Amino acid sequence: MIQALRLESAPEQAQVTQSVLLPSVSWQTYQALLTDMGDHRVARLTYDQGWLHIKMPSQLHEIINRLLARIVTTLTEELDLEIVNYGSTTLDREDLAKGAEPDTCFYIQNAAQVQGLNPDIPPELAPDLVLEVDITSPSTRRLNVYLALGIPEVWCYTQKGGVEMLGLSTQTDTLIYKPLVASRVFPQITPQLLNDLLAQRQTTSENAIIKTFRAWIQQHSSVD
Repeated sequence: MIQALRLESAPEQAQVTQSVLLPSVSWQTYQALLTDMGDHRVARLTYDQGWLHIKMPSQLHEIINRLLARIVTTLTEELDLEIVNYGSTTLDREDLAKGAEPDTCFYIQNAAQVQGLNPDIPPELAPDLVLEVDITSPSTRRLNVYLALGIPEVWCYTQKGGVEMLGLSTQTDTLIYKPLVASRVFPQITPQLLNDLLAQRQTTSENAIIKTFRAWIQQHSSVD
């Protein structure tokens, strides 16, 4: 059992995502840590068959994550789609020995199956869309977990490459993630569009970006 594990960032460290990777962690220890650390915490845990990755998101990480989440919500409002924002709720499967807390995840196509304030969600009902923001740490291990859980689409942001859309695909009877030229959930949305919106955040307020984006959706939806 890992005792008294604490991850606390000093104010000057808030600009940088903090992380630690621990080997040989049992499923029971992982579950105990989730319980001990509670729901009101910043740290996000990923468990992959004995490996435990813990990260503390930075200020930049959270600004990008929350703007992307607002973009998704705005899309569902304007396109009249149901949505359940599941946030960074733990997604795990003991039978797979895998679990993760995405930066944000959504039920959209399957939103009707998770209605209510505290729905009982079947373990096999994966979110339809996951947002993953990686400022300093690679997302390979988390993507492996999302792949095993059967999450059909991931929007993955890296500081070097911006937003990449990944879709669940089959290659020689093996599930993989392949880059998408446009979202499967929102076919009118491309990685370039998202990157343009994020770039605007350098000089434009978040509300102004969403207002302009909302008008863009309305215009393109009427054309379609």
